[in-house]
Amino acid sequence: VLELVRGMQKGSEDRKISLSRLRWALQNKETQQKFVRLDGSIRTLIGLFTSSLADMQMEAARCLHELSHSSDPAVAEACLPVTSYLLTYLSGHSVEFTELCLYTLGNLVVESEAVRKQLLPQGIIPVLASCIQSPHEAVLEGLGYVLSQLLQAKEAPTEIIPLVLDSVLPQHMLRLVCSGLKAGIGAAVEFAWCLHYIICSHTANTALLSLGALPALSSLLLDLASEMAQDAPEGLELLVCPVLRCLGNLLAEETSCNVQIQDKRLLIALFLILQCFFQQHPFIVQECLWLLNNLTADEPFFCSALLSLDLLPALLQLLPCSQMASVLVLTVLCNIAEKGPAHCQQLHQQRALPLLLPTLALSNPEVVGQCLELLHLLFLHWPEAAADFVRQGGHQALEQHQSTPELQERARALLDMVEQPLEASAFSPCHTTLSAFS
Repeated sequence: VLELVRGMQKGSEDRKISLSRLRWALQNKETQQKFVRLDGSIRTLIGLFTSSLADMQMEAARCLHELSHSSDPAVAEACLPVTSYLLTYLSGHSVEFTELCLYTLGNLVVESEAVRKQLLPQGIIPVLASCIQSPHEAVLEGLGYVLSQLLQAKEAPTEIIPLVLDSVLPQHMLRLVCSGLKAGIGAAVEFAWCLHYIICSHTANTALLSLGALPALSSLLLDLASEMAQDAPEGLELLVCPVLRCLGNLLAEETSCNVQIQDKRLLIALFLILQCFFQQHPFIVQECLWLLNNLTADEPFFCSALLSLDLLPALLQLLPCSQMASVLVLTVLCNIAEKGPAHCQQLHQQRALPLLLPTLALSNPEVVGQCLELLHLLFLHWPEAAADFVRQGGHQALEQHQSTPELQERARALLDMVEQPLEASAFSPCHTTLSAFS
C-alpha cells in the first residue's frame, strides 16, 4: 500500500499505473483499512481526484468508489474531506463520472452518520434536486440510490425528509415513478422506494396527496398490470412491489383516500398481478393482499366490487399460500362480512364455508383466530351459514380449539352461536386496517 501511495505521488505515468493497481487492491477489506490509516494517503487521492487531468480524475474516482464500499465506519469517516468535492462534481463532467460520484456518496451515507451530518449543511438536498431533471437514466438511477439511502437513515424523519419536502424532489420523484418503464425501470424502482420511505415517516402524506400521489400511483398500477397482460418485461416485479407498498401505506394513513380511487379496475389489476407473479415471485402475493385489505377495510365499494366481479374464488385460492397470506385473505373476508347481511349472504352463496373448514384444522393460532372472527361475522349477519356450517362438520372443528388458551373463548362463543343460531355472542370487532409496512 505504501508503495502504491508513493507511486501516486510521482510522474503522471507512474500515477496512472499506481491508481489502477490501487483500485483493484481496494476491493480487499484489509487493504482499505491499511490505506486510510496511512498518513497522507487520502490527501494524495483527493489531490488526484481534483486534478485537471480527466483520466487521472476518473481513476481516482474509481478508487474512492471502492473505498465507499467498506462496511467499516472508520473508512467512511476517513473519506469525509472528499464529500464537498463529490457534491461539486455532480453538476458537470461526463455521465460516467457523475454516476460514480453519486454511488460513492450513496455508499458513504449508508455507513456513517458523521458523513450524513456533514453532507446536509453542505447542501446535498438542493444539489440532488438540481440533478433530478437529468436526461440520463444512469444519473437518475444513481440519484435515486443516494436519496433512498438518505431516507432510510434514523434521523431522516426529523432532519432529512423536511428538507426533501421543501425541495422540488417529491413532484419529480412521483413523475419519474409514474413514467414507469419510459424513464428506465432502474430509476423508477429507486424513486418508488424513496416515496415509500417518505410515506412511512407519517409526516409527508398530506404533501404527497396534494401532489396527486394516490390517483397517479393507482393509474401506474393499472398500466403495470396491462404490461403483464401482454408480456411482462424482466424485473417488473421490482417496481410493482414499492408501488403496492406506497398505495397501501397511503390508504392505511388516510381512510378517506379510497373514496378518491373508486375504480373497479384496481381490483382486476391486483388479481392480474397476483396471477402473473404467484409462482416466480410469491412475495408479491403478500404485498397485493395487504393493499387489497386496506382497500376493503372501510369502503363498501371495493367489498361489493370484489364480489360482483366474481373475484372471490381467486381470493380463496390464496388461503394455503403461506401463514401471512392466510391471515390477510381472512382479514379481507372479514372486511366484506362486516358490511352486513347482503355481503355475508354472497360469501355463503359463493361457497366460502367449505374452504374455511380446512383452515380451522391448522395449528397456527393467528390464522385460526382470524378464521373464527370471520365465522362469527358470517353467523351473526347470516344465520343460515351457521346451520350449513354444522351440516358440514364444523361443530367438531370448533370443539378441537376449546383447549387452546388463546382460542378457547372464541371457539366456545361460536359453539354457542351454532347451537343457538339466532343468539348473538360477544366478540371484539375485527381490526381491519393494517398499519404501514416499513
